[in-house]
Amino acid sequence: MLFSRLWNSAYFLLTATALLWSGNFIVGRAVDGIVPPIALAFWRWAGGTAILFVLFRHHVRADLPVIKRHLPLLLLLALLGIAGFNTLVYIGLQDTAAVNALLMQSAVPMVTLLLSFLLLGQKTTLLQIAGVVASLAGVATIATRGQPQDVMALALNPGDAWIIAAVIVWGLYTTLLTRRPAIHPLSLLTVTFTLGALMLLPLYVREYLQGARIAAGLPGILAIGYVIVFPGIVANFFFNRGVELVGPGTASLFTHLMPLFGTLLAVIFLGERVHAFHLAGALLIAVGIGLATAAKRRTAAKAS
Repeated sequence: MLFSRLWNSAYFLLTATALLWSGNFIVGRAVDGIVPPIALAFWRWAGGTAILFVLFRHHVRADLPVIKRHLPLLLLLALLGIAGFNTLVYIGLQDTAAVNALLMQSAVPMVTLLLSFLLLGQKTTLLQIAGVVASLAGVATIATRGQPQDVMALALNPGDAWIIAAVIVWGLYTTLLTRRPAIHPLSLLTVTFTLGALMLLPLYVREYLQGARIAAGLPGILAIGYVIVFPGIVANFFFNRGVELVGPGTASLFTHLMPLFGTLLAVIFLGERVHAFHLAGALLIAVGIGLATAAKRRTAAKAS
């Protein structure tokens, strides 16, 4: 009975999703020097593919004709959301704090809004534009450590630059996800996991041949196991169920819990510190989200 109640509680499922995805950033930072970034990304998706294929290959078989017709789009989604995003995050976490990465990650909805306007021509209000500007200013504040002259001097931390690229890639993935083919969600998950792992395989082999190896021992095994099972599979299941219960708009708001959870985890497990520029950047991002949310409510009120 408890399982049934939890499975039908969108707030539990989506809060747990945000916590598990936050843990992905902490693990990615913690295993610097233990698990190379591309190896971590590759085994996350390869392991997830093996589990999903065993459990849900019947969905893939049923959807195979549609999958073949939309293979170019699925390849692009896998490149962006599977092979691209997490690899960029893991690379960036070698040179920047998890707190930085998590706070910049919270700007994804604003980047998605901007890309939806530029690529899909979706209508955008002045309030939404103001929200995008405020959120991007927050990202810039965090990336420059509160020193905007660093942008002009091209003195950004390389790790932050990778995270900014990851944010843009995930925004593009989210935007294009609206064009996804009409296949079962588990088929979509299995196919994109598979394609993403295959895309990363040559990069993983190259990284391995260059001497970057997974350090022997329990920490590396636990890290890979965690990213496969929890942020990779469980969180996606929880998120999909949450969307089913409350819709994508409400479900996406729970991603804003990630900076809170992630910052707490980073302070507890990594010993990272929160600085004034973190708080200033987070405030600007929150203002941007608030403006965009207000614009959405106003549009919905007019429509009704």
